[in-house]
Amino acid sequence: MHSKASQDGCPTWIDAAGRLHSPAGADARIVSLVPSLTELVFDLGLGERLVGRTGFCVHPREALRAVPKVGGTKDVNLARIRELAPTHVLVNMDENRRETVDALAAFVPHIVVTHPNTPQDNLVLFALLGGVFGADAAAARLAHELRAVLDEAAALRAALADERVLYLIWREPWMTVARDTYIAATLAEVGWSTLPAVEGGETGAARYPAFDWDAPWLAGVERVLLSTEPYRFRAAHLAEVARLAARPALLVDGEMVSWYGSRAARGLHWLMALRRGLA
Repeated sequence: MHSKASQDGCPTWIDAAGRLHSPAGADARIVSLVPSLTELVFDLGLGERLVGRTGFCVHPREALRAVPKVGGTKDVNLARIRELAPTHVLVNMDENRRETVDALAAFVPHIVVTHPNTPQDNLVLFALLGGVFGADAAAARLAHELRAVLDEAAALRAALADERVLYLIWREPWMTVARDTYIAATLAEVGWSTLPAVEGGETGAARYPAFDWDAPWLAGVERVLLSTEPYRFRAAHLAEVARLAARPALLVDGEMVSWYGSRAARGLHWLMALRRGLA
């Protein structure tokens, strides 16, 4: 997702799928199919250009009340998007289906594909959306904030011993995250190393493996983290998980761990405070 000049000298930006994007202009009409990107659109000062979003796009709550819903991240209402006549649709390789993106490409001029896998990848994401939609100053501000918190997280990690954790995202079946996911990379920034030590690849189910509680690698887990999304783990689940894992269990805000974009800096601040409180 880097920028370059086209043959006519006009700047272009390359997204995660290798697609070239030119400046959109002030009349851009944006549909976002990713909750974290929807939040980023507003934090870049582009909220007035957003004409559609998913039902899972909930931040900023009040501002989104007036923005039409177009289904979910997986079950997208293509007919509704066609009615909204967007010039750009924002998608993510993990959260949206390839067939949905292919169908959208038949009638949407520009599909912007994203795929951040580490907190550092947000720097490129800011530059991409800031460049395409003319919000370079806001993108630079977000990048400055993120670089500062990444430095702070590195200092914290240097001061504390790493801890091996199991991060739960689903129940029945029990599911966790591979190490090459955004979630695992975010946890690693504050010294939480996820188990199992597997990689799931660019896309697909292997990025979020199911497991049984008799798996041999569970012996290395020191703490279990229960995420509030996508499964709605609540305090009531802590005793069950602590019993199954025979390890301390902690409920964590899934938005602060898994949402990229403008929430990345806030999420890392939140995680650092959590780790300090447990040290």
